Amino acid sequence: MSEVTLYLADEQAMSDFGARIARITQGHGLIFLEGNLGMGKTTLSRGIIRGLGHVGAVKSPTFTLVEPYEIGDIRAFHFDLYRLVDPEELEFLGIRDYFEDDALCLIEWPDKGAGFLPKPDLTITISPQDSGRSLKILSQGSRGEAWCAALALESK
Repeated sequence: MSEVTLYLADEQAMSDFGARIARITQGHGLIFLEGNLGMGKTTLSRGIIRGLGHVGAVKSPTFTLVEPYEIGDIRAFHFDLYRLVDPEELEFLGIRDYFEDDALCLIEWPDKGAGFLPKPDLTITISPQDSGRSLKILSQGSRGEAWCAALALESK
């Protein structure tokens, strides 16, 4: 398990970092996004999805639970589990189907889906720091390790 910590000064830096994540993941994998309300999880997701080449609105899935994106041959899914009352609701959503084709899945509030979600490649925890945000990025598995290594190199 590797760890990378970054400081991002503002919303634009968060979006730009999302584009870096998009480039490194190439539209595949599972990323958990953690942090309190207003920390920038949706902004980061928006940067990732736009970094994959999506043109147009990137809506928050707070009320729909999931927003799908087809970008060429890339499939991306942005989940927001904040309003989930019971993790078993994910079964009714057909959550496992989203992970079958190696699409890119971004999951905000993954703790709400405990027991129903597979292990992520990366977990990104966003916290306030000064006037910006601190990101702690933890990898799991070989793909996540490779992504962490790439992010660490780019951050130097």
